[in-house]
Amino acid sequence: MEAAIELTLVCHQIRSPDNLGAIARVAANFQVKRLILSDPATHDFRGAEKLAIGAEHVLRDMAVAPTLTEALSGAVYAVGTTSRTELKRRSALTPEEGVAALRSHAARGPVALVLGGEKRGLSDEDLSRCQDVIVIPTSEAQPSMNVAQSAAVLLYLWHRAQAQVPVAAVEGASLAMVQALEARMEKVLLAVQGLNAQAPEHVLRELTRSLVRAGLSKREAELWLSVFGRLARVTSGEPPAG
Repeated sequence: MEAAIELTLVCHQIRSPDNLGAIARVAANFQVKRLILSDPATHDFRGAEKLAIGAEHVLRDMAVAPTLTEALSGAVYAVGTTSRTELKRRSALTPEEGVAALRSHAARGPVALVLGGEKRGLSDEDLSRCQDVIVIPTSEAQPSMNVAQSAAVLLYLWHRAQAQVPVAAVEGASLAMVQALEARMEKVLLAVQGLNAQAPEHVLRELTRSLVRAGLSKREAELWLSVFGRLARVTSGEPPAG
């Protein structure tokens, strides 16, 4: 059985109403209906309508989230984008590889493509909330690509992949569940000195990203949360529940 899975396009800290309108139009071009703005630097949504010809419904239905974490909370997998070729502790995917990963994970539930704002793109902290990172190859003479142009390249590839994926028998774990698990893991691993207390996030996020890439199901995430909840009580000196 196959079903169309909605890709969520997340624009983080978008600044230009013109770019927002252009992105909405590209989304409409390739039948991407779900747009979320996270921590937007502009609220001139009426101004965006100038370039959103034929895509007024995308702007009308878009959601606004105060943080990138909240914007991604309902997804089971997210890919961020950057123009940087050197990434801390990460290996970049090509656009084709990134779209293939989105398509694969879409069998478990909602997936998200994240674009950064015009001023600085996605920071290392922003990218850490994504399980993978896409870099679009460009000329060294002009390595920076406009955010709306990036959207056009990636949404075209998504559309070309036909966005038809098999429906999974098992529901995937949302990134909100993964973030809750990450918090419990951090508490326990710090207590047993399993993490560097000065910089625990590096190893911790590698661990959680590996779970997402492995296709962590909702049921599996619930089990992990339960186990680490019990471990947290033991390491804190509390008697285990039940």
